Amino acid sequence: MKRFKKILLATDFSDYSEVACEYAVTLAQTFNSSLLVLHVINEPVDMRGFYVPHISFEQLEQEIEAGAVRMMETFCNENLKEFSAFETSVVAGVPYEEIIRVATEQESSLIIIGTHGRTGLDHLIFGSTAERVVRSAPCPVMTIRLPVTAP
Repeated sequence: MKRFKKILLATDFSDYSEVACEYAVTLAQTFNSSLLVLHVINEPVDMRGFYVPHISFEQLEQEIEAGAVRMMETFCNENLKEFSAFETSVVAGVPYEEIIRVATEQESSLIIIGTHGRTGLDHLIFGSTAERVVRSAPCPVMTIRLPVTAP
């Protein structure tokens, strides 16, 4: 079986990402892989033409990035307690494009991403980051959904 040297875990800090993280850690431990935990800040709408009192657009971007960095720290503290061979990265952009860019630059051998499993109108409107990553990734992609619970 091919060894996964570098695993990229794309996270949006949701429950889906927490479950995906469990898989990422298990695989990283099994294959003695390094893990890169990536969060992409979805590019905010350019609000320079709108009135937003007491905050500049640049300040808003800095606040969003600082918040994402804090969320990444919390996510890693809660989900990677027993694992230390990881790095983190927070970037801004279109999520699927940045995931693919980082995976390519880092020569990742596997991408793991949680999927919300949207269907119908939600899927049509919001699209699927995971689906777009699967279609364009330079390496295998593992998509993870939340476990189905019995009613």
